Amino acid sequence: MNIRRAILVSLFLLFTQSFSQLSGFDSFVEKELTAWKVPGAAIAIIKDGKVILMKGYGFADVNNKRPVTTKTAFPIASVTKSFTVSTLAVLAKQGKLDWKTPVREYLPDFRLYDETLTAHITPRDLVTHRSGLPRHDMAWYNSSLPREELYQRLRYLEPSEDIRTAYQYNNFMFMTAGYLAGKLSGGTWEQAVAKYILTPVGMSSTTFTIADLKKLPDYSLPYQKDDNDEVKEIGFQQLDAMGPTGSINSNVEDMVKYVAMHLNNGKHADKEILLSSDVEQMRTPQMVIHSAMRYPELGHTQYGMGFVITTYRGHKLVHHAGNMDGFASLVSMMPRENIGIVILTNLDGNPLRMIFSYNIYDRFLGLNQIGWSKRFMDAEAKDKATEDDAKKQGLTAKRPGTRPSHTIDEYAGEYEHPAYGAVAIESAGGDSLRMTFHDFKTALHHFHYDVFETPQNKLNRLERTKVMFNSDWDGEVSSLSISMQSGVKDIVFARVPEKVMKSREFLQPLAGQYDLGSSVVSVMLRDDNVLVMSIPGQSPYELLPVRGAKFNLKGMSGYSVEFKRNQSGVVTDVAFYQPDGNYVAKRR
Repeated sequence: MNIRRAILVSLFLLFTQSFSQLSGFDSFVEKELTAWKVPGAAIAIIKDGKVILMKGYGFADVNNKRPVTTKTAFPIASVTKSFTVSTLAVLAKQGKLDWKTPVREYLPDFRLYDETLTAHITPRDLVTHRSGLPRHDMAWYNSSLPREELYQRLRYLEPSEDIRTAYQYNNFMFMTAGYLAGKLSGGTWEQAVAKYILTPVGMSSTTFTIADLKKLPDYSLPYQKDDNDEVKEIGFQQLDAMGPTGSINSNVEDMVKYVAMHLNNGKHADKEILLSSDVEQMRTPQMVIHSAMRYPELGHTQYGMGFVITTYRGHKLVHHAGNMDGFASLVSMMPRENIGIVILTNLDGNPLRMIFSYNIYDRFLGLNQIGWSKRFMDAEAKDKATEDDAKKQGLTAKRPGTRPSHTIDEYAGEYEHPAYGAVAIESAGGDSLRMTFHDFKTALHHFHYDVFETPQNKLNRLERTKVMFNSDWDGEVSSLSISMQSGVKDIVFARVPEKVMKSREFLQPLAGQYDLGSSVVSVMLRDDNVLVMSIPGQSPYELLPVRGAKFNLKGMSGYSVEFKRNQSGVVTDVAFYQPDGNYVAKRR
């Protein structure tokens, strides 16, 4: 009886103390939601295995005034990454995976940009952002390609660093980690996560797709600020193909169970889900993240396996944020103090995740509450003032008085990159174009020379993106370059010939023999609809379609031919364009 009474007293003291520590927290949250124009949030706090707070604030649906509750589901974006690592950890526990074994020993068709990288990269490399690949996010963002196709395109993504030499956040590698988990478990990544994590932990309201999210009785809508700082409802971002990197949807009731399992060193209700050694590895620094330390309370930052590791006011902090169109989330833990926090919000890019979590830690650590909101507000105001000052001074890299080197219509066409896919360019009249890339549609206005720029629009991920058109030796527009990521090579999209130039009906009339001085040039059409030109004394050349009736000689830079027709449409000549001169061959 005395033992039972002691336990009850301890629990009473715990909750009394927690209530005291959270005094005024609700009003603080409501005030900050208003200040930062965030429609709604759900917050959960767990301490010593007990849920101290679990509550919804604000609105999940602004127009209909539907409140956020503890059951409101939100996309958690990159918080998903730790689920992918946790699933791999279960497979490692089962003996199906070794973190140090090269990936291609599990996936024989796995290919990266070069053989050395392909041969050496391991599952641990996939989940620690040290593959050597930069983000390459625009290769998948808003793409409708399935996961298998994105996986096959990995071989066309160029690295910018050597493996294991630099931290570079990369979603493709986490997608690959999830793809691997699916293959090793005999199904899909979704099935593996559900079987090994969600079901054992009791996360019954957690889903993987927006379609399934919308089937739930309670879910949040996505919101974003426009150029006028007004909050607008936007469409949901589909992340199905890149699921392992960020497609999970959940609520605080489910997420607090997941955090509790991690704080309990991989156990849920005394059942071992993960080995404690793997949980510790997830929390152990693997790569240093080089970032400016703006605030003295925050320590140096490292990446573990699906978690970021740092310190807050001298206490070890393990966390991962998530951000996607319309949503921002955070899972944060202090393992030594046995504190866990879940924060889900429905406005992307907002700093409330950090403001709320730091405030909670201040309270539970018994420290003075730092005015994080003011700090972030001041920093944002300073950044905006710097930008406004640059505008007032008219600072620009634009060269005035320049013109495009071609007519606007000559830029129109389709351009392709083997990993990034297709870009379609249309004439919009005047000196403007229209660009379609994946599901993005935007105007392109002339900037200078052959450079065009998309307009400012916070609701479009391609805002203020520059596109440069490139010409070949003959002055034909042959490709376009887009700067997709600072500090990384521009992505070059090669121009795709008009579809008619690959049709047999178009190519057949070009085949034949042509007199070039005393020599006879033969042009033949292969069964695969490729023209081959034979010149006496030389190896045959494949003719690569360019535009109209013009072709480049494969493997011969600066060499091209163009077939000429008379007024009746009959092919009469073929013109040769080459560095040492131009020639005409008459058809026999």
